Amino acid sequence: MEVAVAGEAVVAAVDDIRDQVGLGFRSDLAAAILQNLDSIDVVEVIADDYYSAPSKKLRALQTLAAQVPVMLHGVGLGMASTVRVEEKRLEKTARLLERVKNFFWSEHLAFVRSGETEIGHLAFPPRCEQTIEGTLKNLTLARRIVGTSPHVENIATLLEPPGSTMSEAEWLRTIIENSDSPLLLDLHNVYTNSINLGYDPYHLLASLPEERTRVIHISGGRMIQSSGQDGETSSRILDDHLHDVCDEVYEMLEFVASRSSGPLTVILERDGNFPPMSSLLHQLDKARDALRRGRALKKAA
Repeated sequence: MEVAVAGEAVVAAVDDIRDQVGLGFRSDLAAAILQNLDSIDVVEVIADDYYSAPSKKLRALQTLAAQVPVMLHGVGLGMASTVRVEEKRLEKTARLLERVKNFFWSEHLAFVRSGETEIGHLAFPPRCEQTIEGTLKNLTLARRIVGTSPHVENIATLLEPPGSTMSEAEWLRTIIENSDSPLLLDLHNVYTNSINLGYDPYHLLASLPEERTRVIHISGGRMIQSSGQDGETSSRILDDHLHDVCDEVYEMLEFVASRSSGPLTVILERDGNFPPMSSLLHQLDKARDALRRGRALKKAA
């Protein structure tokens, strides 16, 4: 097994797989990211931040894309809903993709609005046939307007979505298998939901089509205390992207790499409480190590 120097794609001997590890672009990290592009394979930017951006900001994004591969990640379309995605938002995505000329885009399997009412965060819809039908229609519309299908991301939740009739694994798998959209697998969201909803995260990971998983998010969160109606207190994970990646997430990354036959792109998300850049780069290297270990397990098998 050969591994390239930091910042270059991780090279595995199995079928010459080239994995990539990168970082979410945030304004507070901009200078440090630009100074360390030799240690970062790819950068992910929030697409919504650029829909109505001035020309200067768009030119800066184009300059960044000329130096490092840039992935566009949406947060506001509301794909997983019985509500139709607004075509104007999809048209903005299409224009931004054309301007940046990146290699793919992504969006969450969440709902964010009902009519004119914005709920202000990514919410997990009821896992049922109706939301699957609405999601598939929205993904078809997105492909028609944007020209390509988005990678779709599983999201975290503190509570079991009311009205659910399916497991998270079944709901996700049904959407992926019946759409043209690959999966953006957020491992911290899987870990979070496994604690909050009480399931085995590895059962979910093993049930997902590995050939449709090509992009992975890793991040960190924190434990919070929640009191129920009966007065009982329980611990739950809040997926806040304000903390370092935990060991459990790296272990799941190793597991996914051990099952994957194609290249993986791993993105570290950090939205605040930023540590020194050296700490973030160390976490990227830990992700590379996990990928290496997973690829070695696959080769041995």
